[in-house]
Parts: sequence; C-alpha cells; structure tokens
Amino acid sequence: MSAYNNEHFRNLVQPDRVHRSVYVDPQIFEIEMQKVFGRIWVFIGHDSLVPNAGDYYCTTLARQAVVMSRDEKGRVHVLFNRCGHRGAKVLPGVRGNAKVFVCMYHGWAFRPNGELAGVPMRGDFPKEVLAEPIAGMVPVARVENYRGFVFACLDPNVMPLKEFLGEGIRGIDELVDRAPDGEIEFWAGCHRYTFRGNWKMQMDNMADTYHPAATHASTVGPDGRQFQRRAGEKGGSAPFYAPNGEALVAQLGVRGMRNGHSSEQSMFDKEQSGGVIDEYRAILVNRFGEERTADIMKNRRHSMTLFPTLDILMAQTSVRVVRPLAVDLTEVEIWPVRLKGAPEVISTDLVKFVNITHSASSFIQSDDLEAFERCHEGLLTQGSDWVLLARGMNTEIDEGNGVFLGPRSSEIGMRSKHAMWHKLMCA
Repeated sequence: MSAYNNEHFRNLVQPDRVHRSVYVDPQIFEIEMQKVFGRIWVFIGHDSLVPNAGDYYCTTLARQAVVMSRDEKGRVHVLFNRCGHRGAKVLPGVRGNAKVFVCMYHGWAFRPNGELAGVPMRGDFPKEVLAEPIAGMVPVARVENYRGFVFACLDPNVMPLKEFLGEGIRGIDELVDRAPDGEIEFWAGCHRYTFRGNWKMQMDNMADTYHPAATHASTVGPDGRQFQRRAGEKGGSAPFYAPNGEALVAQLGVRGMRNGHSSEQSMFDKEQSGGVIDEYRAILVNRFGEERTADIMKNRRHSMTLFPTLDILMAQTSVRVVRPLAVDLTEVEIWPVRLKGAPEVISTDLVKFVNITHSASSFIQSDDLEAFERCHEGLLTQGSDWVLLARGMNTEIDEGNGVFLGPRSSEIGMRSKHAMWHKLMCA
C-alpha cells in the first residue's frame, strides 16, 4: 500500500493526459472506493422509487449495500442494509414494501427509518445493548434530497449538496421544470446491464461529442434515422454533416465545471412543435406563462453529467446511473422519466425512445459498450502508459462560476472529471 501514496496519485493525472493505470489498476480502484465514493455526494435514487410508507429500494454506495426507504411520516432515509445483530443483509432483491424490515437470520425487525422494532426473546439481551443506535439499521452519515434526487455521503463532514453540485444543479432543474406539476417520476422500470471495463470509461464518454461520427456511424450517417424519432412535426431531425463533410456533432461544445461536472450542447436547438407537443406546450403556458414556457422548452444541452456517476439525459428525458462493481466491471442503469402533468403519450413515447437509444441492444448504447470493452483490452497492453485528453486545450472560454466552455468537441469535460478525481485521490 505504501507505493500508493499521494505522490503516486499526483503523477497519474497531467493537464493533457491520464495514466492508463487509472483505468486498470485493481489497487487504485479499491482506494477510489474510499477517497472518491466515500467522501463526496453520490446519487442513490429518485424518491419516486419509494412513494409509500414502507417502500424500499436497495442499491449500493461505494459498493456497500444500502437501502432507500420511506417511513410512516413520509420521510426518506438511506440506511446500511445490515442487521444490527449479526450483520446479515436485511433486504434482498431490489424493491418492495414492508411495515417492518425483518432479518431472516434471527428475526430482528426494523422500522423503515432504521430503528429497532422487535427482537425475538428480547428479555435475554441487556436493555442497554438494544438501546444503542447500532442495534438498528444504521443510517448513512449524510443524506439530502434535491427535487426528488436523493444523494448520500459516507463522510459526515462533506460540503452541502448544493455547493457540491454548483452549476451542475441546472441539469436537475431543467429536467424537473419540464413537468407541468413540477415533479418527475421514475415510473417504467429501467434498463440495467454491465460492461467489462472501468466506470470512468462511461463517465468520459458522457463528455464526448467527438466520438459519435465514428462510433455511431450507422446512425448519424446520411441514412441514419435514429434522432429523427422525436415527438412533434418540427425540431425532431437535424443534419449530421456540414457541406464540407465534417460531422456537425463534432462541432458541438462541451462545458467543464467545478467538482468534475460537465454538459454537452444539444444538436436539436429548435423548439419542438406539432401534435401532442402543442398540447403539452399549452399546458405549460397555462401554468407558467409564455415567457417561462419558452425558457423551459429550450433544448440547451444534450446532457448534464454530475460527478461521479449521474447523467441527466435531456435529449432522452431519462436518467443514467453508473455503478462501479470492480476495476473491470461496471453496471449502468437507464431510467425513463415521467413528466407529471404532461400528456401521458409524452411519457410512453419517451420509453420507446430510450429503448432505441440507450438499452443494451439499442442503436447507440451497444456501440458505446463495444468501445468501452475495446478500451479496456487496449489499456491492458504496454503500448503506451498514457491516455490523451488534449483535444481543445487552450481554447476554453471562461463563463464564470467555475464553468469553462470548450468549443468543437473539446475534451474539457473529461479533464474536469479527472481533475476532481485527482484532487480527491491526493487528499
């Protein structure tokens, strides 16, 4: 372990490149679980996954089993999924509902807020032992809920959530503001799959407008129809190549932000209209007025990626979550979003759209997964010790508040992510 000191990590990230061990070294991955995932805010899930008292949703935080639950007073909690008696995992599976959470090993029961509710043969235990907080399902140190997005952190001294999100919070606001009722819902399940590669490969990709012309050539080429499948009669298609043959998607700007967040500009900058979109727009105008509606319906960005593992997909009106399982194994979830108060067909069409863009067998995501696995295989070779992230260096535009715009598919977003990773790993 002594070889992995701060000086070692300090040399792994340089202004225009990252050492390949960042992606393939098992020991670095283990340290990440402590220094990155153990010290900053990590997205747990949307509170619509636990709408009723007793609902629970099981997931992980820094590979530790946790459960998001809602108690009888409507409060949302994030607890370690661990019995206070002998340490058994209390709740199996993914989702469910129970008045009390019962451990199958010895029958200890816990309320949805984690408090100890019942112990078989209780009189045989010292009262003071059962009164200790650790006898229950212990809550994670810090939990905050922003507009339904529940984040947690293992470090009790972590900065406030809004401070950590910074300008990245606009991604959540822009998504939720699209709902006439001011709320969204994870309502249609999710696509969940794994790939053989490091989690940072997917996160790098979320700030990459350089790859689509090559990786997704079958979709974005002249015969491609992928992105024309959007609601409305206008604003649902776009040319992908300029008259000089250069891919327009590669001309899109990328923003790098403080604390490792990033966003990509949208190709579809025209407001959608026609059909059900006009009905949806009328609902928004009735609620918020013409000026506010025009602002809500702007297609400002393709996505907003919040370090370390959350991606708000504006174009697909969905949410992507990345979960590291091992140095060479990553789980990805794609959750279609329901806009409460919008015509129902908007939400059902969005599910169809996500199916053809971001399911494991879709036109788009399948290309990316193949690229990630090839990257992993290539990085295991000794061809070079470095991964280059130099595109667009020294062309960034300082927009203030820690936001830098990199034009023409700059790799500024990736550099921002690795800068934050570097800061945490050197701490």
